[in-house]
Amino acid sequence: MNAHLWWYLSRATGLVAFGLLTASVAFGLTLSTRLFGRTIAPVWLTELHRFLGALSVIATGAHIATLLADSYVQFRLIDFVVPFAARWKPGALAWGVVAFWLLLAIEVTSLMMKRIPRKLWRMVHMTSFALFGAAVVHGLRAGTDGSTALVQTGAIATVMIVLFLGLVRLLAPRGAARRNASRPAAAVATPTS
Repeated sequence: MNAHLWWYLSRATGLVAFGLLTASVAFGLTLSTRLFGRTIAPVWLTELHRFLGALSVIATGAHIATLLADSYVQFRLIDFVVPFAARWKPGALAWGVVAFWLLLAIEVTSLMMKRIPRKLWRMVHMTSFALFGAAVVHGLRAGTDGSTALVQTGAIATVMIVLFLGLVRLLAPRGAARRNASRPAAAVATPTS
């Protein structure tokens, strides 16, 4: 067995977890902005968003498990649950710990969405932006791949996508988007006179 297998697996699972998180955030924003109107069924987008969110939790768990299995740095469980507890790159790992707790809070409240007040769910869900930011910083500062051009370009691209969708979400008139999404395509078109 390769002596570096766990390290390679931890890097791979970290990148996969970040990719899944990015996709979940992007599809969540696409859903909330109704960017595609009725072109893509909102129910399908909702299920995809939830599925990607759940997969990102699983991939993050795999990322942590592979780091614990790796003997090079010798991480302890406390390093993954308490910010700044790690001896190796404590600041960079703290961003990952914060991202982990935010991810868990968002996933748990999403699973309990029908049992908790909508306002609480929305408030926790809005921390997705902080989660995404913390994950970006963690990946670029803690990961050994963070200094590569490919990972840096990917990080810039994902940040740009999330920023664009976030701005669309922020600037879109909410009432008009709801009305247009609920009307058939023919009714939305402006009449020509």
